[in-house]
Amino acid sequence: MENIYTVLITIVSTLGGVNAWRYFEKRATHKEDDERFIRNDCQSRITKLELLLEQASHEKDEMRAQILKLVEEVSALRVEIKYLEQKSKNI
Repeated sequence: MENIYTVLITIVSTLGGVNAWRYFEKRATHKEDDERFIRNDCQSRITKLELLLEQASHEKDEMRAQILKLVEEVSALRVEIKYLEQKSKNI
């Protein structure tokens, strides 16, 4: 009778050990896949953000140039207005 219990315990232990090993093996594989997915996702997001930052920088430079041009034009118009006001007073 003891031999039967020993055999049953051995079978249960062996099957349980094999199933536990398979479970942990699958779990490790899924964990690696998740980490790989997160790493790839982060890399693609970083690339997109770098492109957006570069575009924003370029747009900012263009706007700065436009503002400088507009300031120059406003200054020229102010000088012209002063000249026309003085001319109209003299007439």
